[in-house]
Amino acid sequence: MQRWLILDLCAPLIAFGGVSIDHVGPTRDFPAASMLTGLFGNALGWHWSDGPAHQALQDRLIFGARIEWEGRLVTDSQNAKLEKTDRGWTTHGIPEGRFGASYDSPHRRRRDYLADARVLVVLRLANDNAPTLDKLAEALRRPSRPLFIGRKPCLPTRPLYAGWCEAVDAYSALAVVGTAANASAQWPESEGPAGDRRIDLPDLRNWRSGLHGGGRTVVQGRMPVCGRETGAAS
Repeated sequence: MQRWLILDLCAPLIAFGGVSIDHVGPTRDFPAASMLTGLFGNALGWHWSDGPAHQALQDRLIFGARIEWEGRLVTDSQNAKLEKTDRGWTTHGIPEGRFGASYDSPHRRRRDYLADARVLVVLRLANDNAPTLDKLAEALRRPSRPLFIGRKPCLPTRPLYAGWCEAVDAYSALAVVGTAANASAQWPESEGPAGDRRIDLPDLRNWRSGLHGGGRTVVQGRMPVCGRETGAAS
């Protein structure tokens, strides 16, 4: 049996990430490995430029996810004219400046979100290196900085830490959390049955270069009805 950390990802807006093209930032229905890595890095107080630490953690993540509440897709069109001297507040509590020339035209971006979604994640680590699974759980309970689910506007509405469960693989762990009937779920290819769909998912980041870093094979299918509601546990 393996011990799995349960995450409860619930917010008015969620961004799970995807392959960005030009100014378009999509979102998937399930969290990306790179997004979870960034979430834990933020909780641990790591700086975004600490590439080796993020890379080592991403390489150890083994997780599955199930959708408890189906979100609806919301697209935000952003237009802003940014000047060289413009500054904004950050989660560090100090204003942050920007570099480069000013823009004569507005800076335009499109960002997709899931509105009113709730996704449960079961997660373990491939080895006992630091940080340990207990350290990740403690970081979620007492984060070094405010946490968000994918992008800064995506503030959670309930604690991200939702306790523990024991199961032989990710699929079995997903089967004992949540209560949604016939829930859509996703798990690693080697962590459960064949399911309905086998997907080569490009959700890894090269944290040293900051660019796309490859993919992994996952299975997508439906989960049986579960017997208990997931909530924060000791």
